[in-house]
Amino acid sequence: MLTSATGTYNWRVPTVLRSFWSEPAVADAPRPMWRDWSLVAVLGVLTVVEMFVRDDIPYPWLSLLAAAVGIPTLLIRRTHPLAAVVITFGIATLVDIPWLIDGRVGEAPGLYTSGSVLLLPYALFRWGSGRHALIGLMVMSAPIVVHSVFDYNAASETVTGLVIFLATIVLGLAMRFRGGARTAKLDELRAREREHLARDLHDTVAHHVSAIAIRAQAGIAVAPTDPNAALDALRVIETEASRTLTEMRTIVRTLRGDDAPELAPLPTIADVPTLAVATTDGPAVHVELLGATDDVPAAIGTAAYRLAQESITNARRHAHGASRIDVVVRSTPDTVTVEVTDDGSTPTTRRGAGYGIVGMVERAEQLGGTCTAGPRDGRGWMVTAVLPVTGVAQ
Repeated sequence: MLTSATGTYNWRVPTVLRSFWSEPAVADAPRPMWRDWSLVAVLGVLTVVEMFVRDDIPYPWLSLLAAAVGIPTLLIRRTHPLAAVVITFGIATLVDIPWLIDGRVGEAPGLYTSGSVLLLPYALFRWGSGRHALIGLMVMSAPIVVHSVFDYNAASETVTGLVIFLATIVLGLAMRFRGGARTAKLDELRAREREHLARDLHDTVAHHVSAIAIRAQAGIAVAPTDPNAALDALRVIETEASRTLTEMRTIVRTLRGDDAPELAPLPTIADVPTLAVATTDGPAVHVELLGATDDVPAAIGTAAYRLAQESITNARRHAHGASRIDVVVRSTPDTVTVEVTDDGSTPTTRRGAGYGIVGMVERAEQLGGTCTAGPRDGRGWMVTAVLPVTGVAQ
């Protein structure tokens, strides 16, 4: 079996072709960047230089025209790969017409800069839809067939070129499926984070509902003899109901499995100091709580604890050479800020830490907050999460 980002293929060729034909284009293909513009500019200059230096090109202006049309298509090779292939390989086929008329197509010298055309089959199979990839493959085959039929003296060169051409297609497919696997992994992680968040919120709300039920029962029991006690019970019920509604509003499209809710109390900001440890085989963890935490909603407090916990775990795993991890939790009437720093090495990215960071960002965003992670000034890594006390804006 052959697995893709959208389904499972059978090894039978017709089934594979039908499945790949319906494969959609990769979403969010990168737009042209400064590197692409630089590549096009460099290739343009090299083409002009090559035209003046070489004296074995009998139709120089035709070759220059083909390059002038084909090279700029590199800018759209990711967003419109089929169009880039049709334009470039179409013009390449037209360039061969004079040589076909003269009967010397096998003697046609190619521009060295035309090697950049190999970026197009890679981009087509990496970013394009399956339908466009197969159509583009037929378009790209036209000049190859022409040279194979009329060029009898360069069979070895034709085979070599064909192997390189197919290698770029295989590489494009490999990167496509690798990207699909990573996207599936990220989606799975986001779903898992939503499930964990939903479980935390479910257990918190269940606690408040239980308190409401108990107070309501108590109020009913004492109402005949003590109306004031019943009134106090109603006040408590109102308070608990308001808290419950506030925390219910923090649930944003979360997912939850059928697992039974955990019976252990959920961690809060007050539990963050328990994450402080000092070991001989890793960096010590130091925790500091700033501000009052009594009025922080349970859902926000649990999220702050989870974010600090995940950040510490990532730092202990990936902060090479770190001797200390500092956790600072600041509480204000409006926000709770979690800041975790270490003094380890400071690479641009930390290998293996990407999925953990995605999960933290997902948890923070579900609560209407933000979470950022990256190198800090000097040495070390910093994770900063800001959670609104009021949860997701209504």
